Amino acid sequence: MTSSALPRLTRHALPALDAHVLSTSWCEPRIGIVHLGIGNFHRAHQALYTEEAMLAAGGEWGICGVTLQGDVSKRDALMAQQGLYSVVERGPAGEKVTLARALLEVLAMPHDHDALFGRLADPQVRIVSLTVTEKGYCRDPKTGEVALDDPLVAHDLANPHTPRSVPGILAAALRGRRASDNPFTVLSCDNLAHNGAALRRVVCSFARQLDPSLADWIADVVAFPSTMVDRIVPATTESERESAARVLGYCDAAPVPCEPFRQWVIEDRFPAGRPAWDAVGAQLVDDVTPFELAKLRMLNGTHSTLAYLSMLAGFDTIDAAIGNPDMRRLIHAMMSDEIAPTLSVPRSFDILSYRDALLARYANPALKHRCAQIAMDGSQKIPPRLLGTIAARIDAGQPFARLALAVAAWMRFLRGHADDGTRFEVKDPLAARLQTLAAAAHDEPDALVAALLEVREVFPAELAAQPRFRSALRDALQVLGNGARSAIAAYAA
Repeated sequence: MTSSALPRLTRHALPALDAHVLSTSWCEPRIGIVHLGIGNFHRAHQALYTEEAMLAAGGEWGICGVTLQGDVSKRDALMAQQGLYSVVERGPAGEKVTLARALLEVLAMPHDHDALFGRLADPQVRIVSLTVTEKGYCRDPKTGEVALDDPLVAHDLANPHTPRSVPGILAAALRGRRASDNPFTVLSCDNLAHNGAALRRVVCSFARQLDPSLADWIADVVAFPSTMVDRIVPATTESERESAARVLGYCDAAPVPCEPFRQWVIEDRFPAGRPAWDAVGAQLVDDVTPFELAKLRMLNGTHSTLAYLSMLAGFDTIDAAIGNPDMRRLIHAMMSDEIAPTLSVPRSFDILSYRDALLARYANPALKHRCAQIAMDGSQKIPPRLLGTIAARIDAGQPFARLALAVAAWMRFLRGHADDGTRFEVKDPLAARLQTLAAAAHDEPDALVAALLEVREVFPAELAAQPRFRSALRDALQVLGNGARSAIAAYAA
């Protein structure tokens, strides 16, 4: 029987599914968190931590999830299931299916504008969290402030009562809460350096365009704690739907695949309170920076390296890529010799054990994390994941050839085809401009480096002017011209 022939998963089915819930002692909470960007990552990570925290210590921390791209299909699928969905955890030991219950409501912007702002005005809502990716911040990479030329930002400044952007929504909601002097905490869970501080700057700069006194109040009163999040969560495929159906006996239209590993480090600044996340494995710290930087550079940096080299070389998934002996040696050496020395971590953090754990996670044969998914939005990801590490290596007078190979692979990826001619789509906010520049260079290394290093949204002027950086990129592109697989072998040595 196919999953579509089974009854639809809803909360009414829970009494028959005790074996697949975290605990049977569950009482439906009131909504205390609004989450912007209700994608797979949040549903496999923060939502599960939050349910476990309520089971451990109580609290009214039910979640209202919000899609921001006008995607009513996700809202409708989840609401047809009363917010219920399954998490399909896949690892070397097998598969585990868990039903997640903390998500109680899903809204879609701009269709549910009034409902969303009703929620955001409710004093019961004490945290607004986000997983919207780097591009969702509408942030000028040169200044760190809101990008005034962003179409969504321009719309919101002209129509402040019907905002569509993240900074516009947050500023409008906080304007409403200011009247009662009852702000919520804004919690970024995106892979962005100093994500809380970065979001605070964007929101304050947006608010200052409309009302300087509101910007001052936000800066003085509203907490924006930083976080570091980690769990590999691929896109949902039909395989997860069939797995959930087979185990549950119900059709789940919105299951989420993930690996067994998870980590959450949170700066402990929540004036209005928070769930007891620390009781269920999250680390509450004074400064998240060392953990954040280790994850951005070690995991995210090598993930992007794997993705761009794999798109050229023809590896579809991360486990297939890391299963190539040359690729594994390359990534091991990159982490050991080029990335780890740039990090200052607490003594309790064994960076080489972290490296080995990452390699084991990448090799998970059950996850099938697609390289094309990781390769999306490279213009947003390359700066925090790779360029900061390269700048640190240059400042220290140390080599960075493998890191340069990763950036060069992204440059070559912009052609839109693999070494064997297989075409793929370049999904990036700057795709049209970047691909035009790449095409005009005709695969000539000097021309490609000269053109792309002028893109200030990606490359800071100081780094772009570094002769060692330009030379390393040209060398890597020259080697990539003979094929990504031979380049991987050459740089793995």
